[in-house]
Amino acid sequence: MKTLSNNQLTIQVSPHGAELSSIINNATGKEYLWQADPAYWKRHSPVLFPIVGSLWNNEYHHKGVAYQLSQHGFARDKEFELIKESDTELRFKLQESEDTLKLYPFPFNLEIGYRLAGNQIEVIWFVENTGKEELHFQIGAHPAFYYPYYNEESQQRGFFSFDRQEGLTYKLIQEKGCIGDQEYPLILNTEGLLPLDTHTFDKDALVLENSQIKRVDLLDHDGSSYLTVHFTAPVVGLWSPPAKNAPFVCIEPWYGRCDRVNYTGEYKDKDWMQHLQPGEVFNASYFIEIHK
Repeated sequence: MKTLSNNQLTIQVSPHGAELSSIINNATGKEYLWQADPAYWKRHSPVLFPIVGSLWNNEYHHKGVAYQLSQHGFARDKEFELIKESDTELRFKLQESEDTLKLYPFPFNLEIGYRLAGNQIEVIWFVENTGKEELHFQIGAHPAFYYPYYNEESQQRGFFSFDRQEGLTYKLIQEKGCIGDQEYPLILNTEGLLPLDTHTFDKDALVLENSQIKRVDLLDHDGSSYLTVHFTAPVVGLWSPPAKNAPFVCIEPWYGRCDRVNYTGEYKDKDWMQHLQPGEVFNASYFIEIHK
């Protein structure tokens, strides 16, 4: 486990999956990141690559050949190499191997970085096409944060606020981990907030597409901001395990998304797919800001 610390926060990152595993407020000693109790969910903040979500029947097709990939891809279960360590930044690398090429027939260089500045953590994604053909991929985040107020006996869990309040819509996971086409209005309260309770995610994740929002605040039960996730990704998933009364919620910026129900087209034509020509690179990041 690798550690970064400043006068406000201490974070830990595991080389396994290059996964952010802890966010501690130094002033209070409070842990913000879910600590992976498998009774609810066994991960902290996995990196999703080269797919986000599920494939229809766990299968995709590239140039007429069928390949198998389980939900969220393989990067979260691979050992990354530490390539940079400073007082403010950690950076890890994963490249193709004989094993990955059987699942995903593309050479690649994937780098995941974490930069600490004040009360903010920047999570950095870098993808390079090191092959001779066009590279197709998706990448996404899955950080799980403790609810600021969790009482097992109460249904209330706080609120989400967004940088936009009007006209928000979402889609739902419907079958085999894949998404339906129907859009639903996201209903906010009179203060422009989304109340969170034990039933918010009864139908699984809420998926907001088309860059509707670029900021999600997790608010305490009294409406004060607990933490913020800033992003530029075009898709964001909001999730807590259905019917488990879990103590955490996930705010997930995605450059990608699960298959549509019954999708059997080419991998390159999946919704929200990213593409790189040989030698091209993809750079993106998102920020976690701790408020109290």
